[in-house]
Amino acid sequence: MALDLVNYEDKAHEAVKAFWGNREAARQRQIALGKADQGERAGVTAGKNLDGFLGLMMDIVNANGLTDANIHQNRAMLTLPGYFRPTKLWDLLVIHKTELIAAIELKSQVGPSFGNNFNNRTEEAIGTAQDLWTAYREGAFGKQPRPFVGWLMIVEDAPESRKAVSGSSPHFAVFPEFERASYLQRYDLLCQRLVQEQLYTAATVLATKRGAIDSGKFSQLSSMTSLKSFVSTFAGHIAAAAARLE
Repeated sequence: MALDLVNYEDKAHEAVKAFWGNREAARQRQIALGKADQGERAGVTAGKNLDGFLGLMMDIVNANGLTDANIHQNRAMLTLPGYFRPTKLWDLLVIHKTELIAAIELKSQVGPSFGNNFNNRTEEAIGTAQDLWTAYREGAFGKQPRPFVGWLMIVEDAPESRKAVSGSSPHFAVFPEFERASYLQRYDLLCQRLVQEQLYTAATVLATKRGAIDSGKFSQLSSMTSLKSFVSTFAGHIAAAAARLE
């Protein structure tokens, strides 16, 4: 049976529109309350910015044969046990009976500050995956096949995220691919290596400008970290699980 990618491009465009639209609505609410200085922070804490992408993932599960799985997006049902910490809250979990089928993390970053936030996102992504796979190895989820673990990142496409950035290390040389790489290029390298090192089954970075609030336009950095690569891998995992569990 062919994989069903559920018209993912159109749905992703709608998700990007909602991402910027929800951020702007939150900013306007803060301005109306006399808290304009919290504009960017308000957009981050609005909480619903990436729901369009959650909907896309849910559609993929339902369209590829795993119709009786429980798809969790309610905060109370999104916790998994960790190994280095007691629990971790995910953005989407797919569970069939007692088997963890998939765990997905969605993140975003907008300007004006990209440097510290990039480092924080990198450390968080690596730590989250290492924690989950160690817990898996130690039997936290019982005896089961490896779940799909996904990481999807939305980054503002801006001059600050596109400009070349130098990296200095006083004692040892920085890997050459990072020299003069922009933050968007660094995210692309991060996603590639998260998959190469088997920390994530699929990892994607999408770049989108603030003006995309009306068009939903976004761009991608490489085929390996493209949205198509993510949804194809996810759909394949779901279809394989459905065939195995039917």
